Amino acid sequence: MFVRALRMQLKKNKIKEASNLFKKNVLPLCKKQKGFEGAFYMTNPKTGEGMAITFWTTEESLLASEENRFFQEQVAKFVNFFTIAPVREIYEVLLKKEMMTSPKK
Repeated sequence: MFVRALRMQLKKNKIKEASNLFKKNVLPLCKKQKGFEGAFYMTNPKTGEGMAITFWTTEESLLASEENRFFQEQVAKFVNFFTIAPVREIYEVLLKKEMMTSPKK
């Protein structure tokens, strides 16, 4: 599994709007990309720092989403929310642990 992380600095007054755009527009389109496995979108409301993380079955599927310009088109939707240019990073997942949930009563 591979991860693309996009570290970003958002305008603090645009965090909610950016989150809604990711949830309602970007995520449904990601789900149509071959090899897409899931995503996290997180922000720090006090600083405006944020990160979007997408999970891919293979490095090839991750890179294909850049070669076909899908990734660039999605990032472009957020240009007016950024205070500086975002930073893209790619990682290989070497260990995955299932998230623990509270026991049901």
